[in-house]
Amino acid sequence: MDRPMNRIKEVLEERGIKQTWLAEKLGKSFCIVNSYVCNRRQPSLEVLFQIAEILQVDPKELITNQVSK
Repeated sequence: MDRPMNRIKEVLEERGIKQTWLAEKLGKSFCIVNSYVCNRRQPSLEVLFQIAEILQVDPKELITNQVSK
């Protein structure tokens, strides 16, 4: 079964944004945000939409159906 994946890391890198900044904006710990970025944990839909709003991207840009190897 394929694990769900997100593109948060790629979007942060494209925009030159640090994980610590995103964690502060979300009101979450760096560890939680890092687990999202590293795809060890997936954000809830509510948090995904918050991240998209903060990064000013369409939420669909944060989701991928491809599994990186």
